[in-house]
Amino acid sequence: MNKLRIGILGDGGWGTTLAILLSNKGYPVTLWGAFENYAKEMAKSRLNPKFLPGIKIPQQISITGDIKSAVSDKEIIVLAIPSQYTRSVLKKAKPCFSKKSIFLSVTKGIEISSLKRISEVIHAELGPVRLAVLSGPTIAQEVAKGIPTTAVAASGSKKIRKTIQSVFNTERFRVYTNPDLVGVELGGSLKNVIAIACGVSDGLGFGTNTKAAILTRGLAEISRLGEAMGAKLKTFSGISGLGDMVTTCISQQSRNRMVGELIGRGKTLKEIHRHMQMVAEGVPTAKSAYALSIKYKIDMPITREVYRLLYMHKSPRKAVKDLMTRKSKEE
Repeated sequence: MNKLRIGILGDGGWGTTLAILLSNKGYPVTLWGAFENYAKEMAKSRLNPKFLPGIKIPQQISITGDIKSAVSDKEIIVLAIPSQYTRSVLKKAKPCFSKKSIFLSVTKGIEISSLKRISEVIHAELGPVRLAVLSGPTIAQEVAKGIPTTAVAASGSKKIRKTIQSVFNTERFRVYTNPDLVGVELGGSLKNVIAIACGVSDGLGFGTNTKAAILTRGLAEISRLGEAMGAKLKTFSGISGLGDMVTTCISQQSRNRMVGELIGRGKTLKEIHRHMQMVAEGVPTAKSAYALSIKYKIDMPITREVYRLLYMHKSPRKAVKDLMTRKSKEE
């Protein structure tokens, strides 16, 4: 049986991890990076020191800075690009794509300029292509080390989501399917904003009571927005909702939680970005989520305070006070 040829756009930690996972299953994989010199270094050293330190990359994986070779004649194209760069990469690669390919987004973010989910950005640029989303509580380092992990493949097409499930399933990486693409995509994106709030709590020295409150009330406001945008409510209590949120809010490896912790300690966003190699998707998503809450008239107090912390230089302690002293209400 011929193995599907797979191209992965994005040589960050998650893109590299998925390349390794798929290569270990025997799939021919090409991994593309936006910076050609770094891609050449990776191809030579078989390491990704910036984004996945300490993990060896199999020789079978082709690593390239040439986008045409990464996507031409591939049956599955995985998009592992930061959300705010997805559209520009799609424009660049558009002449090389096969419209018969399955496009799989593993990016957790919402485009600021359009407020579109990444699947919507893909459709806007490429038309009615075959599409799926893979999301869940998936810290790249843990998956790369073979630590048992679950994820969800979502698509409006049962055939496509079953295909993705089959391709990515391993003994240590269990993939479920879900027809609710909107809910799975929103859960993976919006939870990053709540993770920043949890990090702020850590930075201020608060405890588990505070974090539990942020998690539960954060899930409530994400679910309200998701339902208003057409998602199924139960999706947010599943792996790609609550599961992903818990991981991102408590993991010491979570970039979004770390950004929040540094904010809580008094650092500015500009100072934090100066020392970060990797993108924390919750930072741009806070802006998108806040705009969506206004557009859909959904009350999202935690998201609102995170937005004000990041973009209006609000004091973390003032944000906490404003959250705790809002008008009393039922749960």
